[in-house]
Amino acid sequence: MTQIRTMTEEDVPSVSQLLGESWRRTYSPIIGAETTARISDGRHAPQKIAAELADDNKMSFVAERPDGSIAGYAMAEMDETGDVMLDRLHIDKSEFGTGLAADMLHAVLAAHSGIPSIALEVIEGNDRAIAFYRKHGFEVVERRPASHGVEGHASFIMRRLLPRA
Repeated sequence: MTQIRTMTEEDVPSVSQLLGESWRRTYSPIIGAETTARISDGRHAPQKIAAELADDNKMSFVAERPDGSIAGYAMAEMDETGDVMLDRLHIDKSEFGTGLAADMLHAVLAAHSGIPSIALEVIEGNDRAIAFYRKHGFEVVERRPASHGVEGHASFIMRRLLPRA
């Protein structure tokens, strides 16, 4: 059974690889292979991910299979106003349809209980992610130019209100 736990330094290489594969699979058809590779190689390099682990405003989780391999990764960041942004949620393609993405999302939500809402950004055209987040209570609240160096494309900001404890 896959276990969701807090990410550690030992997970960095596997998470970097998972992110690179996920980004290329998801975003190459939307923003092009060259742009996808450039952005992913910069943002998902092992040293960048390792630095994020030291940031007290970021919480990272992994889904670890019984054999020790990493099947999923999620990271959420809280800003200075207390607003939380789900920055990443990626799972290995072999886990599609297993419920792992929902389990990862629920781990992030549970870790941030007591906050009023959580937001995320998804690039327009990532229909699988948009449908997933809608299914889990997120609504589009804004359409704007995509961030992360994705010039010429739009993204949606989606938000989910969270129940009070």
